Amino acid sequence: MRKSANSAFTLNLKSLECFRATVDQGTASAAAKHLRLTQPAVSRLLRVLEEAAGFELFYRRKGRLIATDEALRFYKEVDIALDSIERVSQLVKNLRNTEFGELKIVSPPSFSEGILSGVVSSFIAKYPNVHVSLNSESAEIARDMVALRAADCGFIKLPAEHPGIDCRPLISSGTVCALRRSHRLASKETIKVTDLDNEPLILLGKGRASRQSLDDAFVASGVSMKVRIETHTVGAACALARNGSGIAIISEMLSLPYADRQVVLRRFSPNIPHRYAFTTSTNAPMTRVTQRFYDHCRDYFAGNARRFKLHSKAR
Repeated sequence: MRKSANSAFTLNLKSLECFRATVDQGTASAAAKHLRLTQPAVSRLLRVLEEAAGFELFYRRKGRLIATDEALRFYKEVDIALDSIERVSQLVKNLRNTEFGELKIVSPPSFSEGILSGVVSSFIAKYPNVHVSLNSESAEIARDMVALRAADCGFIKLPAEHPGIDCRPLISSGTVCALRRSHRLASKETIKVTDLDNEPLILLGKGRASRQSLDDAFVASGVSMKVRIETHTVGAACALARNGSGIAIISEMLSLPYADRQVVLRRFSPNIPHRYAFTTSTNAPMTRVTQRFYDHCRDYFAGNARRFKLHSKAR
């Protein structure tokens, strides 16, 4: 017995799909073919929907099913609802396949303004529907943002002690000197500490482990540091070296984008390693997008390791 219009109306998704397809196709058999169902199955689902709705959906005319006025009004809302469900279904699929989502990254300026641009660009080329937010902050703020989950992930120079972050080592780089091509030391393939006696220097990272290693190297060689400028980014250090303000002693990998006709890079001896890591919060597992980005970073640095090293004195 057909339910009254005052009865509770329970939606059946498959019945709604059959209803829309029947209106669009004109017959139950055509709707069945469109939905890859049998014609009896479509007819049964339409009866279920009519019973739930409490009014006639179709009447027959020359073998076709013609929607009633009530059904046509109903169709508009059904069409909107099914489109919304299809969008939700596609969203779930995209999230599951890591083709869609948002990724918030934070790193120190020297990293984000240099090597990280290539990493992010190649990642979004593979996953164009992922929206990336890239923030440049000091190392201290970057660590806090990752720990507090204000960022999904970050990049940091090791060692980095912080109870709220997990560090996954990615790559290690050597140390170079950046100086004007016209400088007397530019002819050397390797610049030693003893070569820098009384040379004005441009240095980064006061108080950091790599800076302490640099200080120790000068002390061990009996050479006094003539620090002319302290700065916080590799880009700034190279710009100052380009203007002849001194010789910058910096990370090899981060300095490569700044080598040009005016600035050359020379290996520094003794070599001081710079190790970099991918960081996430210890308070939550990585999202699917973050995991995919980490995998991409690991492959990117492994596959491009030779690009991040000096190959000859010509640079």
